[in-house]
Amino acid sequence: MALAGVLGITGAALITPGSALGAQGDNETVIDVIERVTPAVVTIQTPVGSFASVRSEEPGDFQLPDDLGLPEDFQLPEGTEIPGSLEDLQQLLPEGFQLPEGFQLPEDLQLPEGFGDPFGGPQGFGMGGSGSGVIVSEDGLIITNGHVVGNADSVNVILDDGTVLEGTVTGVDTLTDFAFVDVDAEDLPTVTLGDSSGIKVGQLAIAIGNPLGRFPSSAAVGIVSGLDRSIDVFGNSLSGSRLNHLIQTDAAINSGNSGGALFDGDGSLIGITTAEAGVNDGIGFALPIDLAKPIIEQAKAGEPISRPYVGVVYREIDAQVAQEESLPVTEGAWIADTDENQEPIVAGSPADEAGLRAGDIITSVDGLAVDRTNPLDLQVLRFAPGDEVTLEVLRDGESLELSATLGTRPADLNG
Repeated sequence: MALAGVLGITGAALITPGSALGAQGDNETVIDVIERVTPAVVTIQTPVGSFASVRSEEPGDFQLPDDLGLPEDFQLPEGTEIPGSLEDLQQLLPEGFQLPEGFQLPEDLQLPEGFGDPFGGPQGFGMGGSGSGVIVSEDGLIITNGHVVGNADSVNVILDDGTVLEGTVTGVDTLTDFAFVDVDAEDLPTVTLGDSSGIKVGQLAIAIGNPLGRFPSSAAVGIVSGLDRSIDVFGNSLSGSRLNHLIQTDAAINSGNSGGALFDGDGSLIGITTAEAGVNDGIGFALPIDLAKPIIEQAKAGEPISRPYVGVVYREIDAQVAQEESLPVTEGAWIADTDENQEPIVAGSPADEAGLRAGDIITSVDGLAVDRTNPLDLQVLRFAPGDEVTLEVLRDGESLELSATLGTRPADLNG
């Protein structure tokens, strides 16, 4: 009673732990975004053996040699993947512990195919595991990663409320590692597609997915750390060996986050989380959502996934290229006639029909400047085959506009 009387006199009220935390600076905007968008992020479970690069044999058990001088009873954490290099092994050992000079991993050490790749190695995938996905239409269209679904025809989709649905893999984009899964449902929660062409380093980034395949609906908050990143990939379903134009973020991304969502501070989807940087903390990557918009429309319409094509060979201009080649601008796509074995304009291509010439510099596509943030190949991927685009071109010091109707990217085209 005495305590209540004192509080009554001062005009104070009893403070609960929750309200105390709020008073200390909880970011209500971030909390609101997470609560709104999380129901549209799902878990995707792949059947055993669905990943394209799974090995037929199990790797042998890895044992640390007895003569390392490690602390007594030291054990690698449960579920630790077999180290693929001395650097990977060092990351697993106690802080400050150094391997003896000349130490070598056993020659007969069996490593899972794909270990150390930016997709998180074989965790889950191919052995029957979990990835993530994002619902983009109320009637059940889900976008995820190609390396999540692998070569599976069907997967299990687990909604945020625990409902399990059978999903059908309806398309895989081998150019960018997007894939689509369809479930038979109605009135599902969806996301709002953002504009990844306008994001800036330093802005808020919120990643939501199922890290390690064990923690569904997990949120991680960070910033956009870098733009237009490229990474080597291997042991996956892609036909190429690199992913380009990635968003880098320090929001935590782990195995199982692949195919999940990267949101901005408004709760708009700006990317699909795709890869982690091996054992490096604070470096994750997402495919920009602008790359997916045209194929989302194709998937909604039940059409096969196809990519646009211009038919030019170009060199990206920067200050150094501009100086070396005496070019009048420091940004743009220069249709360079520098390879005697390759024509800069493919005969009969959309570029040829639009009237582009060797030596032209493409400076914008439909009003968006061609620069380091939005290079020509990335800009073209914002459209679909058959779309008409306006190319602003600098030719012999004069600016002109050319109309091009995009073609369909040949299946055997590299790069």
